[in-house]
Amino acid sequence: MDKVLSFHQGRLPLLISMPHAGLRLSDAVRDGLVEPARSLPDTDWHIPRLYDFARDMGASVVSAEYSRFVIDLNRPDDDKPLYAGATTGLYPATLFEGEPLFKAGQAPSDDQRKQYLEQIWRPYHDTLRNELERLREQFGYALLWDAHSIRSVIPHLFDGKLPDFNLGTFNGASCDPALAERLQAVCAEAQGYSHVLNGRFKGGHITRYYGDPDHNIHAVQLELAQSTYMDEVAPFTYREPLAQPTQSVLRRLLETTLQWGHERYGR
Repeated sequence: MDKVLSFHQGRLPLLISMPHAGLRLSDAVRDGLVEPARSLPDTDWHIPRLYDFARDMGASVVSAEYSRFVIDLNRPDDDKPLYAGATTGLYPATLFEGEPLFKAGQAPSDDQRKQYLEQIWRPYHDTLRNELERLREQFGYALLWDAHSIRSVIPHLFDGKLPDFNLGTFNGASCDPALAERLQAVCAEAQGYSHVLNGRFKGGHITRYYGDPDHNIHAVQLELAQSTYMDEVAPFTYREPLAQPTQSVLRRLLETTLQWGHERYGR
């Protein structure tokens, strides 16, 4: 594999993870995709651009280069299901609508998928783990923000229209409840936006595995409705007039996270 991730080391106790922003495909995946999948509709589109202010704030940022159609970095390496009902796995076999992802008999082989696990999944998680350990050693704590987005209406996965800001803390297990309360308050003050805590999206593997409040690592997932910043149909155009106010809310959420950490730990 070529470059499998992008990483920027910051100066604050905050790490932003973007596991589903990648657009690259392996040859086997590219050759096997059904036609509706070739536009990569299930990508967390434009997330690095939406969070482009975070580096200037001083956050560390890690983002995937390869598409979730190759391997899903927000699933455990044993592929144990995270959600009851419809979902996708470590090696997605279906689109979000439930349709097959690959043409019959053209999914990657087991050996190819083992390569994806070792050369794409593991480096991403090694980077997450090492940076969280560095932050905790330097500051005494670490804050992990897992940044996602999704189309606001996907009947196969959830009923109706998704709220705009979907905060997930694995039902309170991945971060201090006081931090979740602060984040909910920011969302409640954001006029024109809806929000929910631990609704349909409670946090995937990254939030659940790395979030460890008892050892001073606090993890939050944000699943953002793509209708807040882009066109949700191909070619998935970024819409600056929509994105700017959404970015302002994101900035307040990250600033609130950092402020909470400073108040809680004094650093």
